[in-house]
Amino acid sequence: MPNLSVAAPTVPIEGREQPFPVRRIFCVGRNYAEHAREMGGAPDREPPFFFAKPADAVVAATAEIAIPPRTANLHHEIELVVALGSGGRNIPRDAAIETVFGYAVGNDLTRRDLQAEAKAAGRPWDMAKGFDYSAIISPIRPAAEVGHPANARIWLSVNGELRQEGDIADMIWPVADIIAELSTYVELKAGDLIYTGTPAGVGRIVAGDLVEGGVDGIGTIANRFV
Repeated sequence: MPNLSVAAPTVPIEGREQPFPVRRIFCVGRNYAEHAREMGGAPDREPPFFFAKPADAVVAATAEIAIPPRTANLHHEIELVVALGSGGRNIPRDAAIETVFGYAVGNDLTRRDLQAEAKAAGRPWDMAKGFDYSAIISPIRPAAEVGHPANARIWLSVNGELRQEGDIADMIWPVADIIAELSTYVELKAGDLIYTGTPAGVGRIVAGDLVEGGVDGIGTIANRFV
């Protein structure tokens, strides 16, 4: 008989005892111009595209993480994460920011070799993006405390060497636009997380690496890979 009392995944909320229950995880592809270029795309303002990770892919900002199987090219992607406190369908852009509960720092881990194979074959990316422990996330900072940042440095280093650096102001599609567009595809609800894309400089992680990153004013991550 299966265990029917499995607890829902959660993320800590900074300064609060009650955690944030994760409903779904959505991710935005190629939302920084330089990253779009490094991945072979054009940084124009066509509608953003989305992919998903399972809710239980979340992993703590300071956890030790094993290199996943079936890849020889695991990549880091530092991102601003949006945690929704409400939702809806066809949310107007002007009302979209009101759905945000808070913000966090994320690392969208990617099996880049599997992603490349899937792209070449015209197949889904699921096993390249939605694997176990692939959604690193810092504790969520409520918007009631930090506001809705439009400018903030975003960065990532590996073993102390800076690899990614930019500003969230460089996003092609800012947070309100992302929420409004995503809500035309699905009904968004409280508990949804949105990883908003990564700046240029994505690269390989190997066993032994210490990967650190952050968004100024929001939080940091620091994960050892084994």
